[in-house]
Amino acid sequence: MGDPLFLHGVDLGAVIIAIVKVLVVFGFLLVSVMMMIWVERKVISDMQNRIGPNRAGPFGLLQSLADGIKLFFKEDLLPERADRFVFKLAPYLTLLPALLIFTIVPIGGVVTIAHHTVELQVADPPIGILFLLALSSISVYGTMLAGWSSGSKYPLLGSVRASAQMISYEAAMGLSIIAVVLETHSLSTRGIVAAQAAHFWDWGVFRTGIVPFVIFWVAATAELNRPPFDLVEGEQELVGGFNTEYSSIRFALFYLAEFMNMITMSAIMVTLFFGGPDGPGFHFARWLWPILWFLAKTGVFLYVYVWIRAALPRLRYDQLMDLGWKRLIPLSLGWLLVIAGVLISPAWGFGIFGGCLLAGLLVYRSLRVSRQRRELEAENRGGRAARLGPQVQLRTLPAGEQGGGR
Repeated sequence: MGDPLFLHGVDLGAVIIAIVKVLVVFGFLLVSVMMMIWVERKVISDMQNRIGPNRAGPFGLLQSLADGIKLFFKEDLLPERADRFVFKLAPYLTLLPALLIFTIVPIGGVVTIAHHTVELQVADPPIGILFLLALSSISVYGTMLAGWSSGSKYPLLGSVRASAQMISYEAAMGLSIIAVVLETHSLSTRGIVAAQAAHFWDWGVFRTGIVPFVIFWVAATAELNRPPFDLVEGEQELVGGFNTEYSSIRFALFYLAEFMNMITMSAIMVTLFFGGPDGPGFHFARWLWPILWFLAKTGVFLYVYVWIRAALPRLRYDQLMDLGWKRLIPLSLGWLLVIAGVLISPAWGFGIFGGCLLAGLLVYRSLRVSRQRRELEAENRGGRAARLGPQVQLRTLPAGEQGGGR
């Protein structure tokens, strides 16, 4: 079923409503980013017993606006060895996916405007989930091209690290989304929300057994380069990561994209696993309650993101890759097989669960034994070296140099 706004043809009113929806969502995202930056500064300062922004506007609410104006008027630097076109294009390739992904998020129910039935959603394509996966994969190009086009080594290293990190967690995130698609039998985001609308225990987080939600959350956090997965911007090793050479408005676009992606991914998690705008309402202003429920659920995830940033240290890069390849991908693939088996028959589901559990234990045991053997061999080599003691190695001089020192 298509968008009800265009079911009876395309007229001027339908076009104006579609344009207004796009502008409203764009403005909402920009204002949300400004508020989110202020909230993150305030919450972290409260957790660390500090004051936070308190000078620009009441309670420091205008601090984000002041920072944006400052960045807009700063000098725009262009490195001498940079690829000019790609260097200027990369920030937009990072920002656009966050804007476009939010267009498929249902933020409310259905309302009637000027005799037109309107969904509170910019677009509801029948392949919305595939649209989400495609755009989340494209976002890596902006990061990679930003580091490559800078003509500097540290941004290049940061972009390579970013691309490896995003690719590593993209597979796990995709498998967790497939679990929701299997349960709801729909690739449309509004169809997924409708499949969860009967009761709260029909939400995707419960129907899929919680595990896909946890995997999606961890993978999305890694894709967003948020702590504790912010190795792309490791100041100790990479100065500032892929955007080291950027300044002025282009640096602001990267900063804007990070927070906008965080808001968008929080909205996607609410849509896939927590019923979207679904929730109890009252008889008055029925169109308003779904919007409020959607904003409340999204706000909880955004607060937890800030909490994680204030609480957890940064992972090492080997820990990051081990978590993605050795744990999340096998776990998401095994759980997807279990869900598929349960949909066929509960007996199939329990059988597949037992088989996956046994296989996981065997693999874990083999990896543990292998690690213990490597550690024992390393200790033995170290012990032999200590018993031998320091050895003096004499260098034989060439024939022409012997006796020439006198």
